Amino acid sequence: MTYLGAHLSSGKGFYKMGQTALAIGANTFAFFCRNPRGSKAKAVDPEDLARLRRLLEEHAFGPLVAHAPYIMNPCSKDEGIRRLAAEMMAGDLQLMEHLPGNYYNFHPGSHVGQGPETGCRMVAEMLNAVLRPEQQTVVLLETMAGKGSELGGSFEELRQILDQVDLQDRVGVCLDTCHISDAGYDVAGHLEAVLEEFDRVIGLGRLKACHINDSLNGVGSRKDRHARIGEGTLGLEGILQVIRHPSLKGLPFILETPTDDAGHGEEIALLRRALGECQREEWKK
Repeated sequence: MTYLGAHLSSGKGFYKMGQTALAIGANTFAFFCRNPRGSKAKAVDPEDLARLRRLLEEHAFGPLVAHAPYIMNPCSKDEGIRRLAAEMMAGDLQLMEHLPGNYYNFHPGSHVGQGPETGCRMVAEMLNAVLRPEQQTVVLLETMAGKGSELGGSFEELRQILDQVDLQDRVGVCLDTCHISDAGYDVAGHLEAVLEEFDRVIGLGRLKACHINDSLNGVGSRKDRHARIGEGTLGLEGILQVIRHPSLKGLPFILETPTDDAGHGEEIALLRRALGECQREEWKK
């Protein structure tokens, strides 16, 4: 089963979000647990979440990938900002217990001149303060483009964070195709070598989800500018080889491209058609 989906709005409720996913041909999706550019979160509606849970089971959805707000910076110089990051993650993980067995993804943050080593230690400290052995959600560090002082632009930085986390079975990685290309990993041209390096540094067993985004910029640009599938430097073929790679089989593939729900539906249909054509070509062989 190939799990394809997009980032959806939870503004009208969780069950409505599941209905939107079905309408655009998705069998997974991502969402923010709270305002993506703020700290406020809606009150939890257990019945709304229960209805979504039933819909997901009925339609055999793959794992969902919740997303932390963009303002979260667990390695800020400001202790108050670090404390807020921990509070937001703890609150989001409580919500995620109503949707057990899914993922919660976050950007490692920016060390703002303190240095990567200090930044990695601070991120791990937050995770150690927030993660609980009984939780049913795996928290994912996202690969980043490496712009400015943000962490996660190299596999080594993610490994440095992971190595300092106490609950190893509650953490993993989400790979973003635009981000790692912009960070200098040639996804479109040398995917096999990129995955081999990921496996050597982090381990493919830790890779739990993928954001499939084309990039407006070239390899190593460190810009982080997403493009629609087939309209950037990775191209449709570059994205397809990621989705089709045997090492990534069964992962949720999430679109975060600059379009609306209808546009994401078009991209999902494009990818499914292309995947079907690839499969037919293999059968002919």
